[in-house]
Order: sequence, then structure tokens, then C-alpha cells
Amino acid sequence: MYGDLLPIGSVVLLKDAKRKLMITGRILSDENLTQIFDYVGVIYPEGNTGEENQYFFNREGIEKVYFIGFQDEEEFAFKENVLSQLGELEIRDGQIVPKE
Repeated sequence: MYGDLLPIGSVVLLKDAKRKLMITGRILSDENLTQIFDYVGVIYPEGNTGEENQYFFNREGIEKVYFIGFQDEEEFAFKENVLSQLGELEIRDGQIVPKE
């Protein structure tokens, strides 16, 4: 389910967006711990200019991929050993955990 996520550093355009985002994180929740998102990103090319300019989104919201981020042995191992092993997730006690 998560093994096909784009690597950190990838640059994408979301549907109905005017600015590109660079992915800075994967599989996280909003600050209210109400929803799990595939990605968090910052406006490209400015980068991280503060928490108020971080955007949470899911893969189905991506319209176009402009650049695929850095991938090496660590990234491929992470995808194979961690991301591809994840099933459905939920937020429990403030943590993202496998759904029971």
C-alpha cells in the first residue's frame, strides 16, 4: 500500500494548484492527529519557510510529478523493508500504528 510512495525530495504539482511542492516527509498526520497523509511538502523552490507553509496531501491529489527525489540503497531498502510491509494505518494515542 505504501511501497510506491515517492522519495523525499520529489517535486510535484497538486490538482488545481499553481505552485509545485517538494516532498519533505511521508506517512504522517496533521497537527490535530485526525488524519493520516501520504506526504507533507513545502513550496518549491522556496523550501521550508515555517510550519504554516507545510502542506499535507495524498498521492491521489498529485496531478504531475516533475522530479523524483534521491534514491540509493537506503531508500530502496526502506521501501522494501518498511513501506511495502505497511498495511492499513490508524492514529491511536497520538501515534500512527497498524490498524488492528
